[in-house]
Amino acid sequence: MIPRDLQLVALRPEIPSARVSENMSLDEQFQNRTLRPIAKLQDELLLEVFRNYTKKHKNKFYELKLEKRFIYIENAIQKDIKFRNSLKGIIIGQFTLEEYATYIENSSALNKRMMNIVKERLQSNIQLLEEEIAY
Repeated sequence: MIPRDLQLVALRPEIPSARVSENMSLDEQFQNRTLRPIAKLQDELLLEVFRNYTKKHKNKFYELKLEKRFIYIENAIQKDIKFRNSLKGIIIGQFTLEEYATYIENSSALNKRMMNIVKERLQSNIQLLEEEIAY
């Protein structure tokens, strides 16, 4: 591995629940070995990008009840192609060269997995998306 790749992998947090086994599909192995750790590493950036997205859309997100906020997040990721591509870039930019080679072999299926993980991260951190966070 080249130094950039080694540094990228070293930065990633370990996720004990994201196990990889021989029984899993290659996509699932990639998801647990690469996508989940990168999404966790990029968590704060993903939240800030979403906050910026809501500002650009007149903060309507903050007027919604909790259930509607979950739907808002899902719709933003599924329907806003520019936003979706921005999120993909945040994840893909953390790939090693080998991971990128794996990704381009099956990018469509891996994009679905990637966006589901990002959606889950945003939704699970919904309390951190309040307009004013008390520190």
